[in-house]
Amino acid sequence: MRILIISDTHRKHENLIRVLQRVSPLDLLIHLGDAEGAEDYIVGLAGCPLEIVAGNSDFFSALPREKEIKIGSYRALITHGHYYYVNSGIADIEKEAAARQFDLVMFGHTHQPLIDYGKNIIALNPGSLSYPRQEGKRPSYILMETDKTGTAHFEIYYL
Repeated sequence: MRILIISDTHRKHENLIRVLQRVSPLDLLIHLGDAEGAEDYIVGLAGCPLEIVAGNSDFFSALPREKEIKIGSYRALITHGHYYYVNSGIADIEKEAAARQFDLVMFGHTHQPLIDYGKNIIALNPGSLSYPRQEGKRPSYILMETDKTGTAHFEIYYL
């Protein structure tokens, strides 16, 4: 299974188009918020199912602020992250996800990519394809792939 994890595209889709050309075909696209009303356009580009949540810039959106999804044997919490104060660190979001017995928590908002293998939870932030904020400011995303045993592997990629 191949899953593309993105966030914070902010209606700028040139880099998303480049990434989709690079990694397709996909089984699932996960967008962690701040699509700014472009979810129908994004699902049309992706050519696969889309899981998406609302971000802090998704004004007047009917999207949920978080979702629970199942990916193989993994339970994942997907959210934008701003309700968990991720700009100040990931302790709150990891604690919440672990308390609710998730295996994975995926979030955006910081525009900085991260894969954190915690004691009880794996935290993933793909960064931003449109407005990266980490050192070097390269647009980023995460590709999640499951092997034949169902074990998930994650890697941050940069444009």
